[in-house]
Amino acid sequence: MDTSQSLSYAEIRNTILQKIPPEIGITRIEFEGPRLAIYAQHPEILVEKSHIVAEIAGQIKKRIVIRSDPSVRTSELEAERIIKEILEGEAGLVQSYFDPTLGEVVLEVEKPGVAIGKGGSNLLEIVRKTRWNPNVVRSPPIPSLTIKQIRSFLYSKSKERERFLRETGESIFRPQYDRSGDVRVTFLGSSRQVGRSAILIRSRESCVLLDCGINPGTNRAIDAFPRLDIEEFDMSRLDAVVISHAHLDHCGFVPYLYKYGYDGPVYTSEPTAGLMTLLQGDYLDVMNKEGRYPPYSAEDIRKVIIHTISLAWGEVTDVSPDIRLTLHNAGHILGSSIIHLHIGKGLHNVVYTGDFKYGYTTLLSPAVSQFPRVETLIMESTYGGPNNITPPRMETDAEFVEFTNHILKGGKMIIPVPAVGRAQEILMVINKYMEEGSLTEVPVYIEGMISEATGIHTAYPDYLSAELSDQILREGVNPFESDYFTVVKQHDLRDEIAEGGPCIIMATAGMMEGGPVMEYFKRLAPLEENGLVFVSYQVAGTQGHRIQGGMRSIQ
Repeated sequence: MDTSQSLSYAEIRNTILQKIPPEIGITRIEFEGPRLAIYAQHPEILVEKSHIVAEIAGQIKKRIVIRSDPSVRTSELEAERIIKEILEGEAGLVQSYFDPTLGEVVLEVEKPGVAIGKGGSNLLEIVRKTRWNPNVVRSPPIPSLTIKQIRSFLYSKSKERERFLRETGESIFRPQYDRSGDVRVTFLGSSRQVGRSAILIRSRESCVLLDCGINPGTNRAIDAFPRLDIEEFDMSRLDAVVISHAHLDHCGFVPYLYKYGYDGPVYTSEPTAGLMTLLQGDYLDVMNKEGRYPPYSAEDIRKVIIHTISLAWGEVTDVSPDIRLTLHNAGHILGSSIIHLHIGKGLHNVVYTGDFKYGYTTLLSPAVSQFPRVETLIMESTYGGPNNITPPRMETDAEFVEFTNHILKGGKMIIPVPAVGRAQEILMVINKYMEEGSLTEVPVYIEGMISEATGIHTAYPDYLSAELSDQILREGVNPFESDYFTVVKQHDLRDEIAEGGPCIIMATAGMMEGGPVMEYFKRLAPLEENGLVFVSYQVAGTQGHRIQGGMRSIQ
């Protein structure tokens, strides 16, 4: 048995008990997913003397979280009253979400810095007086129903979540019986095609699936979904699923795994967790409206929520006895991540880029490109062909402005957009050039999931570009709101928009596979003065790809 990668539970427990003073009153030490949770009667002492926990974490090479024993916590009502007293004033407390299983309270506030207090003074006072562990998050300038529903659902399933985290931790820190000697990579999709990304990484001890997406360009199951039917894939041996980002060609098939028995974790960035839920739900909605049989149900999406573990970029996390995971910024959409797997004790390092971008965008910072070690690089190459030459950004913007101005002389411009990523970037572009005066000022109508996805963007300003993050965090400005933008909430307004004056219409879906964009297209396509501009990739087999290729009529 190889124990070089990790200490046994007994050794970990003894180390903790030796290092922590007895007056702290440790009541239990449990695995909590990839972390160790220490429950104590006086957690405020460890919060104040954080060097004790840091020293232990460095010695046992594990992430540690401090929790209060349930017996010493105040009631939720009393804790809420105390928190309001402590944060009274400029912090702007909007909502409190209690998780009794973990002893955490999420505090949604308008000014996180004020809520935290100098040197974390307010947080320490909350722990002292309530024994609840506060987690301060910024209240998004645009409220997100998705985030609110996820938090409420996790609260209702706290016991189930606790069981899952404990069992996941026991699996991660199980004894390693087979020393890592080789690594196998199997493509279950995405090889020599765009869509259904799914890559299986196996060592002798562990099995991890990178992405699990769909191919939006076909309805044939054999071509639309990952090849989970091959003998190399054994769901019972799967330790973890890691999702690079929320686009459906990378995450759209994850709920199917839970439908057929997978009960393990999904690791991803925090923004991706919310966006993934939004897009998977919309995928079901579109399939049901079109009379197609969906591969999974809303209940399976809820199972994904319970089993998702969010990670920050740069955070090293054990996901199995011999594999450690780190996520890095990929620069593609909000929360998109390059996945780095460290396998064995220095045996092998795999980097999987997912979709990534180094070029300038208004929305995001460029992808990370520096890694300590990489033996195997799996790189997305949608635009990697010798003839795929991307023009400079300023040239692209100028062409967009010129074409749009031409159409707006008497017509309307339709822009099909994916709700996540490209929609927010185009909103920034339109607002910028209208404010500068180079783009004709007309109403910009927005319909589909764009507003909800934008709300999720404003909830995670730290994942946006430095410029946008500063606007939200320091200047209190919401860059996604503009006098030019109008959100269409009622379907009966479509005829009024179609019959009105020149305007820009941004609507989903980006590849014109259903969604409100098709309703506008049917109304406006027959008139020559109107225009259509694609701003995102059109997968072969989609309606958008056929129109882009010259198709002159649709049903």
